[in-house]
Amino acid sequence: MIEIDGSMLEGGGQILRMTVALSAVTGVPVRIYNIRAKRENPGLRAQHMTAIRAVASLADAEVKGLALGSMELTFRPRAIKSGNFRFDVGTAGSTTLVLQSLLPAAAFAPSRVNVEIVGGTDNPLAPPVDYVIHVLKPVVAKMGYNFEVNLLRRGFYPKGGGIVRTTTVPVPKLAPIRLEAQGEVKTVKGISYSSRLPDHIAKRMADSASKLLRRAGLEANIEVEVLQPGHSKCALNPGCGIVLWAETTSGTVLGSDSLGEVGKPAEKVGEEAAKKLLEEIESGATVDRHLSDQLIVYMALAEGESVIKVSELTMHALTCIELSKKLLHQVSFEVVEGRPKTVVCRGAGLKNKFLKG
Repeated sequence: MIEIDGSMLEGGGQILRMTVALSAVTGVPVRIYNIRAKRENPGLRAQHMTAIRAVASLADAEVKGLALGSMELTFRPRAIKSGNFRFDVGTAGSTTLVLQSLLPAAAFAPSRVNVEIVGGTDNPLAPPVDYVIHVLKPVVAKMGYNFEVNLLRRGFYPKGGGIVRTTTVPVPKLAPIRLEAQGEVKTVKGISYSSRLPDHIAKRMADSASKLLRRAGLEANIEVEVLQPGHSKCALNPGCGIVLWAETTSGTVLGSDSLGEVGKPAEKVGEEAAKKLLEEIESGATVDRHLSDQLIVYMALAEGESVIKVSELTMHALTCIELSKKLLHQVSFEVVEGRPKTVVCRGAGLKNKFLKG
């Protein structure tokens, strides 16, 4: 059993999510202690429990300590299964953070995995569902791993109730990814969305983002999605936000987002997302700072050498690097300083024992 200090580096839910995902794919049991010890409300929260329960179902794992506020957990996986699963966070906790744990594990299943998750789809401090669909999904597909994510209903704080359905296609092994040059920006796309709010709000977010991007010489094609009661995708309570992504000639995808909140003008929301995207483009990065957090686990599992360039290595990414080194044999990371920073990973080359190839 490998022991993990849940207060190391980032000291939050990322440690839990990545530890159980890697435990599931390697079959190595883990004990996590000091769970979220640095947080104001330490211990397990509802969304962490859902993520652990989800991976435990997939990996047929025995789990001890799975309770609200628990500071210690043991996770003993048996074997990854396929099939149909449904999980409800029970709050507005993020569905995409549950997916962060499930997706790497499902890559090594015997066959397709179908999952429905109920909770928040657009949360602060979590990837919005549109970011997963338009940024994470196409980049991970370059490693040979394909999955579909469908948004059935949006979910915002405090009621949640959003519904996301995912289907994954397992891989014999993950190919390395080499994104070494940003290239020229080919297209900028986006989605500006609102639920149970005046129709003009989503349009104002899109217009302000487009205006700022145009000043930088970039034309953006931003879809405006206005959801009102009666529409199947309309959230249970009001909310809005915007997600932008830039596709380049070298095949990289850079993303950004901003979430609306009470008292925050729609124009400010749009400008924030556009500024973040422009910063990523101007840095020369091939992967935006939030995608690097999510890619580390795939790079660590892949066979061969992966290379990405990132504007900033977040504490989440650094935590993922350290966890990879603790939980996977023969994994090494090298960070070359500069602007952007270069991250080189020699992966573990994990093979799916159920598939040949």
